Amino acid sequence: MKLWLKILIGLMIAGIIAGFLVYKFLINKHQPDYEKLKPEYSLDAGAFYREFKVNPDNAHKLYNGKMVQLSGKLSKIENTDSLAIAVFVFNQGLFGDEGVRCTVLKKFNAEVKKLKPDGIIRIKGVCSGFTGTDVIVEHCSLIY
Repeated sequence: MKLWLKILIGLMIAGIIAGFLVYKFLINKHQPDYEKLKPEYSLDAGAFYREFKVNPDNAHKLYNGKMVQLSGKLSKIENTDSLAIAVFVFNQGLFGDEGVRCTVLKKFNAEVKKLKPDGIIRIKGVCSGFTGTDVIVEHCSLIY
């Protein structure tokens, strides 16, 4: 067999193996069931926000990537195309409301849209960081 044909077959086999590994470990990555995860921290939403405002470095180390359960008075619901965001507002900044923004799982969109502002709610989700104005919590579910 010619050398270029052996190289071509070797590259094809390597490409097939690489494609399989990318699919297995990146594309088909297992996602946790966020609704069933137990929270590592339970806090008042106001205290949670103040921790990020006062000492963001320590709060990042403590909460980022962790499941947190928050309770507090809901300020408003923001709706986008397919997302509902529960917002706890604690401050008026230069660019508007500042606080905790909780992006809700699609399963809970309809329920969250029915909630009234100024009602007390409990919600849990994964903290993904602080933008300087808002604490972002994703994959949230309502707790009854």
